[in-house]
Amino acid sequence: MKKVSEIMTREVDFVTPLDNVYEVAVKMKKDNVGVIPVCENEQIIGVITDRDIVVRGVAEKRPGSTKVTDVMSDELYTGSADMTAEEAADLMADKQIRRLPIVENNKLVGIISLGDLSLAKESDSAAGHTLSQVSEQRNQIQ
Repeated sequence: MKKVSEIMTREVDFVTPLDNVYEVAVKMKKDNVGVIPVCENEQIIGVITDRDIVVRGVAEKRPGSTKVTDVMSDELYTGSADMTAEEAADLMADKQIRRLPIVENNKLVGIISLGDLSLAKESDSAAGHTLSQVSEQRNQIQ
């Protein structure tokens, strides 16, 4: 069973509460990602997703200069580097999330996504299960 530390992405770009939505969008484009953690004093306080920008930013006619804290998701679920891939997948399925920030001593050390889980041979079924759970529950909500 692989540990999260073996398959997570370690190089994670982040923003601070002082940044704005435009700066987040630029980082997302540069890094080719759909989520950017928001950190203050090296501690994660939220995440901002491409969906957050659209739903809480653009759809509410907020300008690019809007603070990230006004559109970020602050209901935060995190994992630890010593979790198994299966434990991370179960948490992601339960909470209906596609990306899980990984923290140690309250400090962001990485992030794991469904894509990371699918690349880990032992967890192919875990990623598939997680994706089906996230997608199925999201479809029921809408």
